[in-house]
Amino acid sequence: MDAGSMYSSSSLKAQSRFPLQQQFLPRTNSKENLDRFIPNRSAMDMDYAHFMLTEGRKGKENPSVSSPSRDAYRKQLAESLNMNRTRILAFKNKPPAPVELMPQDHSHHHHQPKTAKPRRHIPQTSERTLDAPDLVDDFYLNLLDWGSSNVLAIALGSTVYLWDASEGSTSELVTVDDEDGPITSVNWAPDGRHIAIGLNNSHVQLWDSASNKQLRTLKGGHRSRVGGHTQEVCGLKWSASGQQLASGGNDNLIHIWDRSTALSNSATQWLHRLEDHTSAVKALAWCPFQGNLLASGGGGGDKSIKFWNTHTGACLNSIDTGSQVCALLWNKNERELLSSHGFTQNQLTVWKYPSMVKMAELTGHTSRVLYMAQSPDGCTVATAAGDETLRFWNVFGVPEVAAKAAAKANPEPFSHLNRLR
Repeated sequence: MDAGSMYSSSSLKAQSRFPLQQQFLPRTNSKENLDRFIPNRSAMDMDYAHFMLTEGRKGKENPSVSSPSRDAYRKQLAESLNMNRTRILAFKNKPPAPVELMPQDHSHHHHQPKTAKPRRHIPQTSERTLDAPDLVDDFYLNLLDWGSSNVLAIALGSTVYLWDASEGSTSELVTVDDEDGPITSVNWAPDGRHIAIGLNNSHVQLWDSASNKQLRTLKGGHRSRVGGHTQEVCGLKWSASGQQLASGGNDNLIHIWDRSTALSNSATQWLHRLEDHTSAVKALAWCPFQGNLLASGGGGGDKSIKFWNTHTGACLNSIDTGSQVCALLWNKNERELLSSHGFTQNQLTVWKYPSMVKMAELTGHTSRVLYMAQSPDGCTVATAAGDETLRFWNVFGVPEVAAKAAAKANPEPFSHLNRLR
């Protein structure tokens, strides 16, 4: 490689690297710059150069050949041809100034370094803790749900209470007879007005929360099992589209049901049978930003969170959490997952998806956190545990849209509440 291309290459490399990574300083004296340049050939006399390299040395090497007349002739010839020079190579132009390797002014630099997104602050303690007496400590029950109208429903023993988050008011919906209770599940309809209540005697009551009236009772629907599970079904979740239903059972199985297949007369009612868990599966959560992604959590003998492609039935990932997984919730505004756990810490864990790096661990409950429900705006999570407390966590932050709406609402909806009853 010639000297000129070497200089150009080194200049480009120096300019393309980030300046702060460069550790050498520019030379302050131009005489110290030892870079070489290709001479301008138009300023050379090649004939004279050849003469000096060949014939010009003969006189010095063979002094006998030299004579005063010959020397006088050479001197006169050199003067007439302007060849009395001492340098063979000459530069026509001044050499370029050395490239400054470390610019002093970075204000006009076009490639500014990207600033890292600040890590979101996650409060380590609950915003509010309410007394929830007679809350049944049973892994197979589902006693907490937050409806689209911003009303939280919780079953305590044989009574269902409604807490209005907008007004901060608590009301009693229904208390069932002892022979029918206790209540085993509550679930809001998408309209946020109607609610289904499951009873220990296998009946399901449908209620209108606005008028506080019972609409009907569904009886005998669970005398025979739906094909698939061989033991109790303790987890049940519809996908956001309503096309697929996931069921988790005490038989360690998950079944994915497709609505179109279930309505047909096909021999196999379920779409996929997922057998990777080694303990009961209660925790199920459909991903809000990917319709065919399901997260599931195993009980005390499993302790893992698994992710499934419900179109293919493939297990995409599995994470060992180290404790019983009781419930799962996706963040509606960020790619995050919240899990609630049992022994030994009874903690809530915030995971970054898909890396599954722990972002935070929240403690406060003194018993396993069996139930979780998410507010309609996705910011607040309510948890209920066997320690008979109901806690509210600002675990998923406050997005801009939610923040503007919250500014108009009552900032302290719990201020006058100490217990639910």
